[in-house]
Amino acid sequence: MTAIDLSHDSLRQLDISPVRVFLEKLNKEDNFLEFEQKLNFNIDFPREENDPRELSEIPEIRLWFIRLDSVCPWLPFFLNWQEGELARYTAMLIPHQFSKTEGIKYNPESLEIFVMQKIFILNDWLKRKNIPTKSRLKSMTQVLGYEIEDAFFDIV
Repeated sequence: MTAIDLSHDSLRQLDISPVRVFLEKLNKEDNFLEFEQKLNFNIDFPREENDPRELSEIPEIRLWFIRLDSVCPWLPFFLNWQEGELARYTAMLIPHQFSKTEGIKYNPESLEIFVMQKIFILNDWLKRKNIPTKSRLKSMTQVLGYEIEDAFFDIV
């Protein structure tokens, strides 16, 4: 497992250098599969004790993740899906509501656009890296509640 620590200062300054260290490690080793689904973020953002917001509801944190996604749109490949990191990353980028009983409820249209964009980005990126795509992308979309037909991958 790889954990990237995000400090309050990094988040407020939109400093993605903690992720750049991870990216440099990836590029040196050039073994992307070794890091597949092994990335977590430890977010240190002090809040008032009575602040009811989830981290994905804090504008400074969301803006940092929007910046990160614009630089590394293929990053979901590395996120730890099993521990909910993909769901949290998605919540940072698209409108949603949070329910204590039902968890994250994404805006359906926004989620659909996000999922399709990630399929296109990751499909191309994985192919450039000579990594099989279809099963990985289908699994990723299933984590977010989507079933993608095999025939769709014939188109892309």
